[in-house]
Amino acid sequence: MPDASTAPDSLVEVRDLHFARGDRPVFSGVDVSIRRGEVTAIMGPSGTGKTTLLKLIGGQLQPDRGTVHVDGEDVHAVSTRDLYRLRRRMGMLFQSGALLTDLTVFENVAFPLREHTDLPEPVLRDLVLLKLQAVGLRGARDLLPAELSGGMARRVALARAIALDPMMVMYDEPFTGQDPISMGVLVELIRRLNDALGLTSIIVSHDVAETSRIADRIHVLSGGRIVESGTPQELYESGSEWVRQFMHGLPDGPVPFHYPAAVDFAEDLLGVTGSGHD
Repeated sequence: MPDASTAPDSLVEVRDLHFARGDRPVFSGVDVSIRRGEVTAIMGPSGTGKTTLLKLIGGQLQPDRGTVHVDGEDVHAVSTRDLYRLRRRMGMLFQSGALLTDLTVFENVAFPLREHTDLPEPVLRDLVLLKLQAVGLRGARDLLPAELSGGMARRVALARAIALDPMMVMYDEPFTGQDPISMGVLVELIRRLNDALGLTSIIVSHDVAETSRIADRIHVLSGGRIVESGTPQELYESGSEWVRQFMHGLPDGPVPFHYPAAVDFAEDLLGVTGSGHD
């Protein structure tokens, strides 16, 4: 398998990744390639470690085994100083938005610029207005987070995530809790900004339909491994019953509708003893 230095089309290379929380394995040999310039989705049932994978890519967590390369750099082998430098090139949209509640919309977007640059105020102002214009919220610059709708707050968080012109943006459940209009706006924004700014986007989401609309490639995570990868169309037509059940949202299949019971339903209902159970 080529490493990041010999795979110029891949911005992120995850190889043989193992990670556990206490005695519970989360990943047991995950291999993922994230291609430059694409929108890539990481999908799978709840509790499979999708957000954990983002934290490993960003260097917030240390794997038990395996490697993560971002733009050719081993995330978990570089110095702390180099890791911080690398993180400045990664934007992150948290599931909650994570806006600073005492700061205006303008100051929330300006925050990373003030922390990491020495730009003069007129230049900083222009950059913030450009980012807010890109997400359609330049007119909301003086509002506080408490005055925003959920969809607006998520868009401000997106403007903040691209404030430093990152090479990559990671989205942790960006569509959760959004009404259909806000969700549609976010979906289009993610795709449009990815292409217009030359970004690479990684989306963790349960929303199969909306994510499939904009993803170039989907990796389905289950049981500590990537069980299948492909375009949305390829996964919708997958030969795996499990993948088809997940992609189509079917209530029954390899993941059964009924939780396993110790006795047959008729026996349980009628109290008939047929297999050693009352």
